[in-house]
Amino acid sequence: MKSIALLLSSAGLFGASSAFAAPDVIVSIKPIHSLVASIMKGVGEPKLIVDGAVSPHTFTMKPSNAKALEGANLVFWVGHGMEAFMEKPLEALASKATVVTLEDAPGLEKLPFREGGAFEAHDHGDHHHDEGENHAGHDDDHDDHDHEGFDTHLWLDPMNAKAMAIEIEKRLVQADPANAAAYQANGAALLKQLDALDGELKATLSPVKDKPFIVFHDAYQYFEHRYDVSVAGSITVSPENMPGAERVGQIHKKVKDLGATCVFAEPQFEPKLIKVVTEGTVARSGTLDPEAATLKAGPNLYFELMRGLAKSMKDCLSKGA
Repeated sequence: MKSIALLLSSAGLFGASSAFAAPDVIVSIKPIHSLVASIMKGVGEPKLIVDGAVSPHTFTMKPSNAKALEGANLVFWVGHGMEAFMEKPLEALASKATVVTLEDAPGLEKLPFREGGAFEAHDHGDHHHDEGENHAGHDDDHDDHDHEGFDTHLWLDPMNAKAMAIEIEKRLVQADPANAAAYQANGAALLKQLDALDGELKATLSPVKDKPFIVFHDAYQYFEHRYDVSVAGSITVSPENMPGAERVGQIHKKVKDLGATCVFAEPQFEPKLIKVVTEGTVARSGTLDPEAATLKAGPNLYFELMRGLAKSMKDCLSKGA
């Protein structure tokens, strides 16, 4: 009996954990980490590079991040337009890893950057690699295409999250076939959850979809496009510096001219700055968190992020209606 129990234990039949060691998986940012963590549930836990409340647009690599990349078997990131800080470290440190660029996942809907008219030029540290530049260690064939043509906040449409999840599952199965059944079961469950989330968000936003709003950071067009909400424009404001009187006057005029019901900032902006921008207008203020800066990393984060965006939007747009 002891020998049978030992055999069953070694096969992983006692307990929920995987019988086979998981690969060492590194993920760049929280929303993507959440998708990977969901698919790896019960097998292993992926490591996260951009943790805490830091934006990927301003993140600086730490020695601990460099060490993690050196030991990685598999690295997931959105791509060159989102996590520019990872380009050189991936070349220098992750040469042994399979690097998966999720902006190249099949089935993604990609939307072009919006500039001109009511949408002001965005300035959040995005950098794009040169045409034809080669990135050592990447396993894909797409390193020579132009990343300047589309917005890289791809995850803000749950259908894009589904396309990414399918690619993540495929790459995990390739890297770790011993745990393929677990990845496939988790992946199938995640796709169903994303479909349910999509229906929930449509119902949440339907009552306010015709009310115009302005954003500080033009990061939400995938969300806007999916749920047919009425973004009126964007304003570019630095979270570190209070705009001068002339600039404040320009912003107030824009908010009034566009008839905005709400102006949405992000967690890094001081309340005083938000007040200055909306003071003297009829617009209310709200907060959106597109990169999950304020949320705890883990499998549930993606769903908390998307529900939080919908709730914040609905609360501000329906207030006083």
